[in-house]
Amino acid sequence: MTVFSTPKRIAAITALLLTTASLGACSLAPDYTRPGSPVPNAWPTGPAYEAAGAQGTTASSPLQGLDSWKAVFRGPRLQALIQKSLDNNRDLRVALLNIEVARATYRVQDAATLPQLNLSGSTTRARTPISALGAQGASAGASGSSTKGVTYNSSQVQVGVTSYELDLFGRVHSLSQQALEQYLATTEATAGTRLSLIAEVANAYLTLVSDRQLLTLTQDTLKAQQATYDRNKRMFDRGSSSALDLAQSQTAVDTARANLEQYTRLVAQDRNALELLVGTPLSDAEIEGASLDDQDVLGDLPAGLPADLMLRRPDIRQAEHTLKAANANIGAARAAFFPQITLTGSYGTASAGLTDLFAPGSSAWSFGPSVSLPIFDNGKNQANLDIAKADRDIDVANYEKAVQTAFREVSDALAARGTLDRQLAAQTSLVKSSQLTYDLSTKRYDRGIDSFLSVLDAQRSLYSAQQTRIAVQLSLLENRVSLFKVLGGSETVPAETSAN
Repeated sequence: MTVFSTPKRIAAITALLLTTASLGACSLAPDYTRPGSPVPNAWPTGPAYEAAGAQGTTASSPLQGLDSWKAVFRGPRLQALIQKSLDNNRDLRVALLNIEVARATYRVQDAATLPQLNLSGSTTRARTPISALGAQGASAGASGSSTKGVTYNSSQVQVGVTSYELDLFGRVHSLSQQALEQYLATTEATAGTRLSLIAEVANAYLTLVSDRQLLTLTQDTLKAQQATYDRNKRMFDRGSSSALDLAQSQTAVDTARANLEQYTRLVAQDRNALELLVGTPLSDAEIEGASLDDQDVLGDLPAGLPADLMLRRPDIRQAEHTLKAANANIGAARAAFFPQITLTGSYGTASAGLTDLFAPGSSAWSFGPSVSLPIFDNGKNQANLDIAKADRDIDVANYEKAVQTAFREVSDALAARGTLDRQLAAQTSLVKSSQLTYDLSTKRYDRGIDSFLSVLDAQRSLYSAQQTRIAVQLSLLENRVSLFKVLGGSETVPAETSAN
């Protein structure tokens, strides 16, 4: 058979090899069964969860109907930052490149399931001394001779299959399946990286906004306390105020000044952290002028049922693909106990000269099947099988741990959602009462009814209550971000991904 003169024979042999390849449908891998859920079938209940709506249903969960994260993070400034991070973040870029590596690795392994045809050609010219040929060899097949030696010419063109394993026991198929599951696990890991990045950018932005508000609050508090100090200083200079009042006023000013430097530092560090996540420098216009009261983040995300997490969360799906890969590896380890059949063959033309390479009668072929059966390997194959089974058991434990971790994270987020609204309402009321207390204490001090200590205490209480309210506001928004993340996001729905 040659590429030029016998295409029908090539097609027939190729079809035969493909048919032979299809025989390798047997697999010794165990039937895969998803491990049972190691968590309860319902979310926790109690006072912390009363307002959380933890017992939502799968059908009513808005996560399954959202087109993108933009339906959750609806503020235009935050949307712009998240989009920039998805375009520029280096960790996400590496994760996407890891998908390309995993896809190529799978394609390399999957290529071994089909025979590979190679076209090769060669020509050789050799000279052998007559003394090495003997009397009969000196006149056989020589293209030219002399008293010193004989020169030979040899040319050939052939199409061949090199070392194709006939996969009767599914070893190659199991390795291909393992590579596919590892590729799918990598895609889920990237989906998890993307989901985490969105949440991290949102939290970093909210933290920056919160610290800016605390900085502004501290600046206003410092102005008020400085004004109080200046008034007490004038009163002290006139002899109508004590040195104790002046010292206490100075303490309040110094405390505010220290806090001012602290929040100035935090704002700068928050911006640096946000720019690292976004992957590019940010202008002042992109991050300034925002308030926690202005953040439009979806507030109600029903949790559904615990079983839904196995369909939503990328980390759980990643753990399951890793488990399936380990399961397939057991099949490859079992197949190593059985004979390994390898096919090698070629068909082409051969002649003593290039001019006669395709002449009638120049066809040449070879076919060399080989069988290798392990008889004694000192326990190597059994050890490899034991390792594969242990790896599978480890991955089962990792999968169950991923489910348990997800259950805990969602439960924590639901507990926070069930309490933070009430806490913010209480803290807002505390700010109002603290403001009233401060105003009344100031009036009583001005009238000489109370000492300056009562004013100072009221001032500190008001400042602390205002700081705490901002912190609770931040926790409330971060809880919504956390719910988005721990419930699996809005884009991470299962999909059958093709690696080819």
